[in-house]
Amino acid sequence: MHIAMVTDYYLPTLGGVQTAIKAAKERLKQLGHQTTVYCPLHEPLQDPDVVGLPTSSVFKPDGFPFTWSPQAAIDALTTRLAKDRVDVVHVHSEMFAALAGIKAAHALDIPLVQTMHGRVDVYTAKVLPVPQLTTILLAGLHKRHLPHVAIPTDLSAPYMHTAVARRMWRLMINQANAADEVIVPSAHFAQKLVRQGVTAPVAVLSNGLEDSVLQYVGEPHVRKHTAGEPLQVMWCGRVSPEKRPDAFVRAVAAAGESVHASMYGDGLAMGKVRALISRLGVGHRVHLRGSVPQHEVLDAMADHHVFVSSSYDFDNQPMVILEALATGLPIVVSDPDLTEGLPTGGFLVADSPSPQDLGAVLARLAGSDSKVSEMSAAVCADDRPLAHGDHGAELLAVYERVTR
Repeated sequence: MHIAMVTDYYLPTLGGVQTAIKAAKERLKQLGHQTTVYCPLHEPLQDPDVVGLPTSSVFKPDGFPFTWSPQAAIDALTTRLAKDRVDVVHVHSEMFAALAGIKAAHALDIPLVQTMHGRVDVYTAKVLPVPQLTTILLAGLHKRHLPHVAIPTDLSAPYMHTAVARRMWRLMINQANAADEVIVPSAHFAQKLVRQGVTAPVAVLSNGLEDSVLQYVGEPHVRKHTAGEPLQVMWCGRVSPEKRPDAFVRAVAAAGESVHASMYGDGLAMGKVRALISRLGVGHRVHLRGSVPQHEVLDAMADHHVFVSSSYDFDNQPMVILEALATGLPIVVSDPDLTEGLPTGGFLVADSPSPQDLGAVLARLAGSDSKVSEMSAAVCADDRPLAHGDHGAELLAVYERVTR
């Protein structure tokens, strides 16, 4: 089978979507299937299985290449997919590369699968300039090529209280309904999509890690920490408002001198985060490591006591949390939704999304002689699969259903 993975985000940029696609591509190749990725690129890659789409030379939201124009991408992708004799189109995002994938699949009568990786309503509200206006333009361009006939069905939901949210949920719902089947990595996001009007078949299929990552990590090890020893806390992700890096810095500040942190990643909020660290006077214990290769992230995980996600009401199933679990790291989250699939006893949830409550969790861990070790032991003892190889058969089952 030849699968076309169409996405607005791919390597060498870093993020959970990119990592998830890389893992799926690697596993499908092991199973004997051809996978080609079609995406916008700042410059061509050496990988012959990655094909560039028309890309803006001016607009680079959050540093990512941006597919432009929509019609040019549709025309280019339709021509290329016909030439490449693709069996399934699998779309992984909601912007114009994804839109081109949908239009090309429909034009060529190729079965279409859509993975909904995350909350584009939150992302656009936090990242786009003047989102009250720019999302009107974005949704309008999207609607020109894919009619937004369905509207959100439950406007009472707490995440539906702004015009930007309703506008982007309408985009997500109609894009999902254009697919023959929708994949969602978590049940909590799948429930929201169905609640708001997605009528296409929905499969909850967890993300998985590449075999190469698990081979690099090796056996997880139990972390040891005693009261009085600095608690080494790790944060990793886009340094961007939707990830709430500022809340993490404030939480570490509130937790006290016994909590030290390293932040891995880069993004448009880096300047504000650096200024906040200086203003709070925590530069001696909050260290910005920047964007580093994946193997350096994995190495760093081995040297920390706990991994923290400060994201709230945004993430679906962060790949970086799966990586942390693979090394034996306990997890602390602000968002209760992110506990789905985490090992019992291996995580803690802050009482609220506030930095003070997140900091209180870190302070309790720093003051305990045994809690970190107990949580890490629970993570190491968990036998649920993390490798994408364990999910490859389920992914192929989706492809087989839509190609019947």
